[in-house]
Amino acid sequence: MAAGSSNLRAGLIGLGAMGRHHARVLREVDGVDLVAVADPAGDPHGVAGGLPVLQDVQALIAAGLDTAVVAVPTIYHEAIALALAEAGVHALIEKPVANSGEAGQRIVDAFAAAGLVGAVGHIERFNPALQDLRRRLADGELGEIYQIITRRQGPFPARIADVGVVKDLASHDIDLTAWVAQSPYATISAQVAHRSGRQFEDMVLATGTLANGVIVNHTVNWLSPMKERVTVVTGERGAFVADTASADLTFYANGTVATEWDSIAAFRGVSEGDVIRFALAKREPLRVEHEAFRDAVLGISNDIVTLEEGLATLRVAEAMVESAQSGQSVRLG
Repeated sequence: MAAGSSNLRAGLIGLGAMGRHHARVLREVDGVDLVAVADPAGDPHGVAGGLPVLQDVQALIAAGLDTAVVAVPTIYHEAIALALAEAGVHALIEKPVANSGEAGQRIVDAFAAAGLVGAVGHIERFNPALQDLRRRLADGELGEIYQIITRRQGPFPARIADVGVVKDLASHDIDLTAWVAQSPYATISAQVAHRSGRQFEDMVLATGTLANGVIVNHTVNWLSPMKERVTVVTGERGAFVADTASADLTFYANGTVATEWDSIAAFRGVSEGDVIRFALAKREPLRVEHEAFRDAVLGISNDIVTLEEGLATLRVAEAMVESAQSGQSVRLG
């Protein structure tokens, strides 16, 4: 750290659609100073402020950094991450962690060997609705978890060019599902469609099982005129519905009305019960993510999405694509 300042010296590479938000939040978070930015394509959103726009990661590193945020296209993640690891810089890398499982593994190994903190920007995990859901599940409010389904649908984003909907969007659902259930994926099966005339898939339907027996289902696309960001967790006491677009969490309780009709009394099902929508403190997920990364670098806590978790998510995403191509279910791990 710089003499005379206890703040972390942070750099940012990539000043595009996501990078501009990182620049703003890096300037807002306590204990962090944004000291350098880089993007060979310049500064389209005007977020550099008084900082010169550097050309590459080496120029960024030369500014003397403790931490860096990597918000460049996925194909460049590996080279930049390995340069940061070699320079001893902790990194928050936007998701997906890399463009292939092999590249992701090399990033994981480099940061582990250097003893550095590496995090992946799976921002949904820091959404207030999912944070509260995770806490309630940990407290046993749902009892045993049976099923998790997610729906992530909306119009096509012009910002994405180098990956399909599986790695860009479904990776959010893979990460949040494994985290909410506290279990890795065991199997995955998927169907994809190419409807927008691009090289990569723009729709996916996937179903699978987690190692702990929870069954999961994901509906993800870039071709819906309405935006939907929903996670439904069903278990023995009812169902939680988390809407991460509005950051709302609702609980639908199983009713406990006893039946007097003998012929269906033997059927073990549920009935409609009370519905509760929880009042949540709605902090910006990106800010919570940055605070978690800062605290991990300082050794205070470890609430980040680790590189290993980011790699596991990428491997499930790759398995989705593999399953769609082969027509077969893929077993993981």
